[in-house]
Amino acid sequence: MSYPLFEHQPYTLALATKMATVAEEENLDLLHVHYAIPHSISAILARESLKPKRRLPVVTTLHGTDITLVGADRSYLPITRYGIEQSDGVTAISHYLKEATRETFHFDDIEVIPNFVCQHDYKRQPVASLKESLAPHGSCCWPTFQIFVQSNVQLIASRFFARVLKKGINARLVMVGDGSERTNAEHRARCLGIYDKCSFVGKQPRIVDYLSVSDVLLLPSEQESFGLAALEAMACEVPVIASRVGGLPEVVTDGETGYLSEVGDIDKMAGDAHADLLSDNELRRKWVNEPGTQQLVDIGQTL
Repeated sequence: MSYPLFEHQPYTLALATKMATVAEEENLDLLHVHYAIPHSISAILARESLKPKRRLPVVTTLHGTDITLVGADRSYLPITRYGIEQSDGVTAISHYLKEATRETFHFDDIEVIPNFVCQHDYKRQPVASLKESLAPHGSCCWPTFQIFVQSNVQLIASRFFARVLKKGINARLVMVGDGSERTNAEHRARCLGIYDKCSFVGKQPRIVDYLSVSDVLLLPSEQESFGLAALEAMACEVPVIASRVGGLPEVVTDGETGYLSEVGDIDKMAGDAHADLLSDNELRRKWVNEPGTQQLVDIGQTL
């Protein structure tokens, strides 16, 4: 659109208009939108614009960044609260996120529906060639999946892996993702003397292939509303070493499907018990086939 009043395209208004148009043309029963900001606002505008003609309920799913956005910039609190309160139904991906929403917005009429994965898509695949290229000569493959924006997370991953190598374990660290901190992460690996044991593969369209050649997933996050990467890993028979933060304890059962440590606790993350996962194939498979893990995976089929 070329209109001097707008410096940028009015995304929220354009989306609301499209939602209303599609709802009418396709006779939609409801709008299910993800994230309170901006999508619930657009959906509510679409609902209100159609009110004289029909009722169009709006269900909003909270994923976390829409809630933490308020913590970073309190000016968004009123409009975020409006989007949540005006929705006809609200769901959250974890009990942790429901509680965070209740504390921030004093709103608790929320149904928790955990994230889930499709078992047909997320299962261990035969990709021997990728395994050999990432971890030749039978070495263990230890991936970490992240967007390279949190410098502390990269530092924890690198220091953790350096300690693992000192234990004499033949392993490789595969960092999957891209972003502004990738160059710094590579520099840290060189400084720690582990660069030749690391692979920085950038953003990948088929994460399941990298999980299928992995032995353990490292997820040293500083914050996770759910931890979908952990669930995807367990569906591919990969146990998880992660931070005890946010919704991750709802996904990973400490001592059964992986290990949880406090944020930044490198000593515990690199402990002897954790290292055992790399040398015991049967233990890894047992952990990721626990009933609780399968329940989280299977919920997608139930829905």
